[in-house]
Amino acid sequence: MELKENGLIEIKNLTKDYQNNRGIFDINLSINKGEMIGFVGTNGSGKTTTIRSILGFIKPTNGCAYVNGMESWKNQDKIAKLVGYVPGEIAFPDLKTGVNFIKSQAEYKEITDLSYADSLIKELQLDPKANLKRMSKGMKQKTALVAALMADSPIIILDEPTTGLDPLMRDAFLSIIKREHEKGKTIFMSSHMFNEMEDTCDRVALISNGHIIDIVNMNDIKNRSVVDFKIEFNDKESFEKFKNMGFKIIRIQDDFNQYTIEIEKDKINELFIKLKELDVKFISEVKYTLEKHFKEIMEERQNEKE
Repeated sequence: MELKENGLIEIKNLTKDYQNNRGIFDINLSINKGEMIGFVGTNGSGKTTTIRSILGFIKPTNGCAYVNGMESWKNQDKIAKLVGYVPGEIAFPDLKTGVNFIKSQAEYKEITDLSYADSLIKELQLDPKANLKRMSKGMKQKTALVAALMADSPIIILDEPTTGLDPLMRDAFLSIIKREHEKGKTIFMSSHMFNEMEDTCDRVALISNGHIIDIVNMNDIKNRSVVDFKIEFNDKESFEKFKNMGFKIIRIQDDFNQYTIEIEKDKINELFIKLKELDVKFISEVKYTLEKHFKEIMEERQNEKE
C-alpha cells in the first residue's frame, strides 16, 4: 500500500468523553511520513485513549482519527496491517511461550522470514522460550517489542514502551527505535520520560487532562538563540553590582549571592567581559530541556487562570 507523504496520521478535533472531565477533548495533530513524534504526559492525561483512537479500538465521541487516509474506527483491520503496536498494558493470548506468541503474530502478519525477530531477541537479551504467564513485566515488554517490530511495518505506535525495562535495556530499546526512525519509519511514542523524547523525537506533544497543551519542535529546544547561566559571587558587593549591569535575570537566590540569567548567544562575550570586574565564585550553563520548556508552558497557563 502506497503511503501518504503528508498527514500519514491525522487527528482532527478528536474527542472521547468519558464524563467527569475524563477522556480526550478536541485533539488535533498531524504526523507526516518519516516523522517521529513523542507524546508526553502524566498517567491519566489521555495518552492511551488517543493511541487507541488512532488504531480504531475506540469510537470517538466527536472528531476523527485517520491513518494513511483511512478513518480509524471504520478501518481497524486495514490499519493493523500498517502498524507495529506495543500497548501500555500487555495482555498475551493463551499461549505457552514467547516463541509461540511471536510465531502466532508472524502468521497473522504473514511474515515468513523471522531473521529480524531473531536479531531483536538477541539485542534485547530476551529468552523467548520462557512461559508467557510467568514472565516479568520487563520480559513481557521485550516480547511485545519484538512482535511489534519484526514485521518491518511502516508505522510504529508505542504506548510507554520502556516501562519495566532496566536502564541498560532501555538504552538498547532506544537504539533500536532510532535505527527504525533512520530507516524512514513513522513513529508515534508515548512516554512520561522527557529524556526519552529528547533523545529520539522530531517533535513532542504535551497532553494534560485530555488536552494537547503544546507541540514543540526539538530543534527549537536544542538550538535556542538564548542560553541560561547560573552565576554565584563571593561577596555581596559583586552580587549587587551585577544586578544593575542590564542582564536579564530570571532567578535570584540572595542567600547564595546567586543569579540565573538568560542571555542571547551573541552577547556571551559581553557577559564575560563584565564579570571580570566582579568577584565570581562560579558560572555554569543551565541546560534548557524539554521538561523545563513544558513546565514553563504549564506555569504560564496556571498564571493565566489565576
